[in-house]
Amino acid sequence: MIKFYNSKVRKKQEFVPLQEQVRLYTCGPTVYDYAHIGNLKTYIFEDVLKRVLLYNGYEVKHVMNITDVGHLASDDDSGEDKVEKKAREEGKTAWDIAEYYTEEFKKDIEKLNIKKPDIFVKATDTIEEQIELIKILEEKGFTYEIEDGIYFDTSKLDSYGEMANLEDIEPGKRVSMKGKKNSTDFALWKFSKPDENRQMEWQSPWGVGFPGWHTECVVMSEKYLGTPFDIHCGGIDHIEIHHPNEIAQAKVAFGENPAKFWMHGEFLTVDNEKMSKSKNNFYALKDLKEMTFSPLAYKYLVLNSHYRSKLNFSNEAMEGAEKSLSKLQNRVADLEVEAGDVSEDYKEKFLKAVNDDLNTPKALEVVWSLLKDDKLEESVKKATILDFDKVLGFELKKIKTVNHSVDSLLIKIEGEEKMPEDIKKITLKRHKLKEQGNYKKADEMRDRINDLGYEIEDIKNGYKLKSIKNG
Repeated sequence: MIKFYNSKVRKKQEFVPLQEQVRLYTCGPTVYDYAHIGNLKTYIFEDVLKRVLLYNGYEVKHVMNITDVGHLASDDDSGEDKVEKKAREEGKTAWDIAEYYTEEFKKDIEKLNIKKPDIFVKATDTIEEQIELIKILEEKGFTYEIEDGIYFDTSKLDSYGEMANLEDIEPGKRVSMKGKKNSTDFALWKFSKPDENRQMEWQSPWGVGFPGWHTECVVMSEKYLGTPFDIHCGGIDHIEIHHPNEIAQAKVAFGENPAKFWMHGEFLTVDNEKMSKSKNNFYALKDLKEMTFSPLAYKYLVLNSHYRSKLNFSNEAMEGAEKSLSKLQNRVADLEVEAGDVSEDYKEKFLKAVNDDLNTPKALEVVWSLLKDDKLEESVKKATILDFDKVLGFELKKIKTVNHSVDSLLIKIEGEEKMPEDIKKITLKRHKLKEQGNYKKADEMRDRINDLGYEIEDIKNGYKLKSIKNG
């Protein structure tokens, strides 16, 4: 049984797909800047979701939008279009800005070993369909026009606000009225201002302008997945405004909620504040590289917390994640055997974890229990850990076996010119155990070396051996 937390009903529910193929829609990036690692936390969670579905034997059709127009700087449908603003600041075309940051986003998810969606779709490629949707809403009496655009009248829909806490969007509290009938009303089509010099604008029945941000996902999900589809994902910040606005349009236009499950990832924080570009407290993946942290170490950090839990970013946390990932990679590298059969016992434990609302911290506990289990053959460990990596996505299959050489460890010998072969083997084994973090067994190897008449001392870049046979 697979259970996911459904934001629509605020509890975990058993997941059963509507059809044989699971249809998944994930809100993609607004391409006016690099995705910050808080955004990427959400994409990592969505990747795990997709991988878990595949791991359970389902076929998945995954669609992700690229917001290259219509996302304004403010939640109250005001301010500049984010892509247009960036283009003006950099002296480039809006199209060039959108294309550049779209490609950078794709590079980022590749570095994190996130599976690409089956379909990337740009908002600017569905302008005609968005206009048609607004026409349907207009024909059904759910729109009105004010000075700056066409708006959806939320008072006409009794069920408006599914998932949202409407008290958070009272007039003057978060969303200003600015001529709207209701504080919750949102823009469907924004008119271009005469002095704006917009680069992205289109003709419509209501005048020259561009679509509102909340309309594109309704169109794209319906176009490629139909209504209803199985799962709609995004960040937790979409629960209050963006996703309720999607649901409202779909209910009016298509007669039902567009998705069966709504799933949301929690924020990444810095000093316990939400990471965001508006607060200027964000890091991009390229910044982590400059801090000497690897993308997959960040992924390890994210998977070591639950997707519905806040995660605080710090240098200390990243150092711990880098160390843990390196330890994992070394353990896999030390499994110098061909993969055998997967351990059904450990697979059952792993499945139980990931199928329980993507409990990746518990899944990682299973991974470490597997690797520390001395009763399992190495071939079984290798097959099982590589099987688990189909969900975790650490690219463990690409890790090459480490060809340890005692001579490369810069071991200095005192008392004898040549090290006996049995001491070489034990010294090498101790070295591997230390790399794996298994210090208890490494100490046992030290004792064995002592019993054979040698004393080993750790020095920079290696070890020093001293014969104590006659001591």
